Amino acid sequence: MKKSKSKTTFGKFDAAAYLDNDVVVAEYLSAAVEDPNPDVFIAALGDVAKARGMAQIAKGSGLGRESLYKALSNGAHPRFETISAVLHALGVKFAVAPVSAR
Repeated sequence: MKKSKSKTTFGKFDAAAYLDNDVVVAEYLSAAVEDPNPDVFIAALGDVAKARGMAQIAKGSGLGRESLYKALSNGAHPRFETISAVLHALGVKFAVAPVSAR
């Protein structure tokens, strides 16, 4: 008797589908900014912008929709002003804290 091997397939994971409230968004971005690779934060910011609606974030940040997609694409190196404008449009902000108590 011959056994057939079945192959398990998985759909592509889309973090944007789970970014449905401000607390989750803040935690997601906070975790991403802790990664030493800056591309992780840019990708996370893109996920959040996608979840909120790129057109809405583009309008709120003063950027064109195409420019926003380009700034948050894989391998992009957006300027601080762009990141700041996107964070403002998302309704979140950076917070700075010491690494350890002195």
